[in-house]
Amino acid sequence: MDNGQRNEKLDDIYRRYAESLYYYLLRLSGSPTVAEELVQETFFRATVSLHFYKHEEVRPWLYKVARNTYLDEWRKRKRWNWVPFFEKEEMHSPYGLPLEEALNRETERELKELLDILPENYRTIIYLREFADFSYQEIQETMELTESQVKVTLHRARKRLQQLSGERREFND
Repeated sequence: MDNGQRNEKLDDIYRRYAESLYYYLLRLSGSPTVAEELVQETFFRATVSLHFYKHEEVRPWLYKVARNTYLDEWRKRKRWNWVPFFEKEEMHSPYGLPLEEALNRETERELKELLDILPENYRTIIYLREFADFSYQEIQETMELTESQVKVTLHRARKRLQQLSGERREFND
């Protein structure tokens, strides 16, 4: 494959997966700015490591690169005790939100808060399965787990999420 074909293929991969990787990294990091930076870093690393790519499925491979990029960034920021800048809330209409949209946002916010409490591997596996519609095989490749480890970890993550949700309801009652 010459450089022209390689660049064209990379462009296609970027167009196809950049948005979904952004939402995955946003879910992990909680910051749109950090998620954007991590997407760029993911594609940079993917380009650099393309010669190591073993022609496995592209999506799980990219998510593996993205996850490793996130973990590296998280470790680096933890080492420096990084504190994110205040991020402005998105602006809302002065006329209010329809009730259904408000309820959906509240539910989304609660789910995000619960997911943020979970350890990274639980957040990742739930996100990949429930939000990114990954198959068990794709999760195996992305997280470098066996099939049984995927099933057990996903079960434990869902169970922990359910426990946290129940604890929150009890606390709010």
